[in-house]
Amino acid sequence: MSWFESLILGLVQGLTEFLPVSSSAHLRLTAAFSGWEDPGAAFTAITQIGTEAAVLIYFRKDIGRIISTWTRSLTNKALRSDPDARMGWLVIVGSIPIGVLGVTLKDQIEGPFRDLRITATMLIGMGIVLGIADRLAARDESGGKHRAPKQRKALEDLGVRDGLIYGVCQAMALIPGVSRSGATISGGLFMGYKREAAARYSFLLAIPAVLASGLFELKDATEGGHVSWGPTVFATVIAFGVGYAVIAWFMKFISTKSFMPFVWYRIALGIVIIALVSMGELSPHAGEPAH
Repeated sequence: MSWFESLILGLVQGLTEFLPVSSSAHLRLTAAFSGWEDPGAAFTAITQIGTEAAVLIYFRKDIGRIISTWTRSLTNKALRSDPDARMGWLVIVGSIPIGVLGVTLKDQIEGPFRDLRITATMLIGMGIVLGIADRLAARDESGGKHRAPKQRKALEDLGVRDGLIYGVCQAMALIPGVSRSGATISGGLFMGYKREAAARYSFLLAIPAVLASGLFELKDATEGGHVSWGPTVFATVIAFGVGYAVIAWFMKFISTKSFMPFVWYRIALGIVIIALVSMGELSPHAGEPAH
């Protein structure tokens, strides 16, 4: 991997990690459209450490409070009903599905799941799901001619059942094209949570999974020696800087705006990919030339 490739891929990772458009799909597509080698699941996982570092800094007050209260609640029964202590447990519970499936499906994630036809299908399918969830949320927020606005749930209303459902939604993002934030935010909106609440829990829930995946791939890459360390570290730093700016923008965006621009973008991109693959202009498999 060249330094220029790492710069572009780092920018793509930072720009797309927190938007509901699938960063893994965009890394794969950027390489395919540019005629570069597929950066691979290991590169994706390692550069995600950079974007998760941005989450840790942006939500540092929330995270520090949650960790402190949760840790103290282990020995102090009075703190176990505290919302921050409960959130600590809910992040752990919600991380179980992706942890189990990530280990179980590791070979599929690094191989068959990276087929561009699957990526395109997921972009379109999850785009439609996000669109429906967005419209339901908008209907509740605005009400109607004969119906008052409906109060949506806040993070304080989150329980174990909903936490597990969020976790299952997050696990779907193991398939490129789904989008971690897109799947978890859609799940939250369907369960009746406010947009900001769904996004905030989505970002908090991603921290253990992404850091664990990145460190796991980091260990394998160190032992296997199959990663270009200079460019990969450079891409990770770029992803961190860009990702931090995107989080700040996205959290403000979702408080007043619809997700529909992302929905139409996903659907359009998926259709373009299917068309290019069908015409032989783009190979669906990494490392294979187009016909």
